[in-house]
Amino acid sequence: MADIHAQSSKNKRVLIVDDVPRNIDLLKGILIEKYQVQIAKSGKVALDIIERALPDIILLDIMMPDMNGFEVCERLKAHPKTADIPVIFLTAMTDSQHEQRGFNLGCVDFITKPITPLTTLSRVATHLKLAEDNLANKRTIEDRTRELDDALHSAIGMLGEVGQFNDTDTGVHMWRMADYGAALAKKIGWEASQVALLKLAAPLHDTGKVGIPDSILKSPNKLTEDEWEIMRQHTVIGYQILIKSDAPLFKLAAEVALGHHERWDGSGYPLGLSGEDIPLSARIVALADVFDALTMERSYKRSWTIEESFEHIKKGAGSHFDPDLVECFLSIEEDLRAIKTQWDAVS
Repeated sequence: MADIHAQSSKNKRVLIVDDVPRNIDLLKGILIEKYQVQIAKSGKVALDIIERALPDIILLDIMMPDMNGFEVCERLKAHPKTADIPVIFLTAMTDSQHEQRGFNLGCVDFITKPITPLTTLSRVATHLKLAEDNLANKRTIEDRTRELDDALHSAIGMLGEVGQFNDTDTGVHMWRMADYGAALAKKIGWEASQVALLKLAAPLHDTGKVGIPDSILKSPNKLTEDEWEIMRQHTVIGYQILIKSDAPLFKLAAEVALGHHERWDGSGYPLGLSGEDIPLSARIVALADVFDALTMERSYKRSWTIEESFEHIKKGAGSHFDPDLVECFLSIEEDLRAIKTQWDAVS
């Protein structure tokens, strides 16, 4: 079995794009035993190589003369032939602004310099596996994306159905959670049109789970670190699916999908944003999502009372959650109880 896996990985082609010889030598030395490695010392050369033969994954330096990594990535993602090739940026910069730009352009991850063998091999293996898993779902994802553009409300329902294939509670959860989020948005003064938009966008927060293997989503065991790394990618996958539409609903849904696992203190993912750098929509949905998960009965846990859930949320104010939003959320207890009662009657 090990020989089969080794042979399979050896058939994978990794393109390294960097203008610094020592970086190229280091990366090649790390990867050459497991993968076929190609080298490009500039963005233009990389595009020429890719035009002739598609690599399975690209390690792309950001800071290069003539054409930087962002420009190369933008060109790749603009063409259907190359849009699905995973791009991992190589960078010495760690600020969230650069990471946000990279994700906006369609990259899947960052490797921060100085480069280490363990991180490099782990990231490359993870994203090659994700690419393989996603290939089988590509037609489904493309169908869902077209439906999002053609029929907004029905598409939301259909994506909810996709979620229910993996979790029988997901359908009720996504709409009930959306009601909680809408109640909070109304409380903090959002206009009715904004509240309505969030109510439609919130159920799409976990759209990216369509790209996560069932073996991880349904695992009865504690996930390994590698499995968690794959699971965390559902935020980026969801963002990249939803951002393809120019409709305001899906722009908002993409924002929520990417940011709903960020934490107020910066310890969340995928970008490690903190405080008000986290979009308000994502902060609202994060709070509503946790509240609903706590108060929902599952096969492995009892449902928490609203009082118990409030205590948990209070403890997370200023670390997990926006403390001002927590205060507002606790003040609408009557509304939250009414929403829960309404949904309990139909679930």
